[in-house]
Amino acid sequence: FLPPLQKRGLRSQKRPKRKHTRRHGRHPTSGRRSSLPPPAAREPARPPATRAPPLDATSCQGARPARSPPRGGGGGGRRVFLCFLADGAMWGAKGEEKAGGACEEWSYQLGNKDTLSLKAPKKSPLALRMVVLTMTMICGVFICSMCMKQLGSDSWSRIVKIQVAEQSCNKSLIPPSEVQFVHYPQPLNYSRKECTCTPVRFFAIISSQRSGSGWFETLLNSHINVSSNGEIFSKKERRINISSIIKTMDMVYNLDWNSSASKNECTAAAGFKWMLNQGLVANQAAVVDYFNQRGVSVIFLFRRNLLRQMVSQLANNHDRYLKQLKGKHKAHVHTKDEANILAKYKPRLNTTTLMWSLKQADDYTRKALENLKSVRHITLYYEDLVQNRTMLVEVLDFLKVPVRKLVSRHVKIHTKPLSDQIENWDEVYNALNGTKFESFLNADYRT
Repeated sequence: FLPPLQKRGLRSQKRPKRKHTRRHGRHPTSGRRSSLPPPAAREPARPPATRAPPLDATSCQGARPARSPPRGGGGGGRRVFLCFLADGAMWGAKGEEKAGGACEEWSYQLGNKDTLSLKAPKKSPLALRMVVLTMTMICGVFICSMCMKQLGSDSWSRIVKIQVAEQSCNKSLIPPSEVQFVHYPQPLNYSRKECTCTPVRFFAIISSQRSGSGWFETLLNSHINVSSNGEIFSKKERRINISSIIKTMDMVYNLDWNSSASKNECTAAAGFKWMLNQGLVANQAAVVDYFNQRGVSVIFLFRRNLLRQMVSQLANNHDRYLKQLKGKHKAHVHTKDEANILAKYKPRLNTTTLMWSLKQADDYTRKALENLKSVRHITLYYEDLVQNRTMLVEVLDFLKVPVRKLVSRHVKIHTKPLSDQIENWDEVYNALNGTKFESFLNADYRT
């Protein structure tokens, strides 16, 4: 590429623009006012280009002729020759071909080839690339750190769990006979790092409906270190087979079961409530093996007076269909007004099958106790707990948790004598009088 050639000369650099200032004066020839400065103040004229002898493509070694297209579509053309001489000077030649074969040539001295600058050199982009790369790395590290904080909390907790699992807690204070029943679970839903070395004991409350198990469980849950998770097997899908039963119990004893019984303090005893008719009797052999392997302690809670238990069951079934408390069924109440509403119902018992029903309930309970007696257990009766609250201290000692005062918001529903709770009391009295269940007629107690 070369700058355009002129007949008067070839300039290697662009002439700077002149600042036009209005000057007072007249043109030396036309006599008109001119805005140009006087000749003396103008830029000194450049020396005319040196006329060189005509050149052709063969008179300069290494010169390459270049033919430009003719202007205006005419027959003429233009040829340019460049030649670098031995002293470093550059000569240029331009030839115009005219119609008819005539050729007119001009040659110009361009000057030293080192002084010809056609384009300014590019600046190296290395520094700019380094700056962009550095900023990109900083932004990437910042984004990754924010993602780790928001999404990696569970990963960090798992790392903590792995480290905790490798730690060994001091078990020297635990008697050798109790080591089997002491556990250090590692839940998957949260981290127990502050309670890592707090031993946890597993328990299960085995009872039957309307035996005071709900009231007893609320007493245990009032302790800050005890978590009892209710009737977890009330839903049939959790007790379809022994596999589903074991899977459910594993979640409870691994402290991954979420319920209202979860505590903010370190859990020292975790368990649930299990009714005999909720798959326990049907799978009692496998359950006993599981309890012995996992070191689960069992709390048996039953009722001595089976007649009162029957009355409570019938009243509860009645309210299940009628929903007497503002259209809702409540198995347990927290106010005396609600208790009085539910206590108004007086069931009528079938005296023909009464003896058989009481005997069946008694045998069912005794058989369960006999089959589960190989498990570490304690046996409680509702009537004993009501009359003697100090028995709760024995329960806390059985679970190896600190002794505390236990409270419950449950209000007893049936507080009157059975003669005021059964509609056909006279018939029931005559049916049971003189039998082994005669004690149920008079064995009342006060709350």
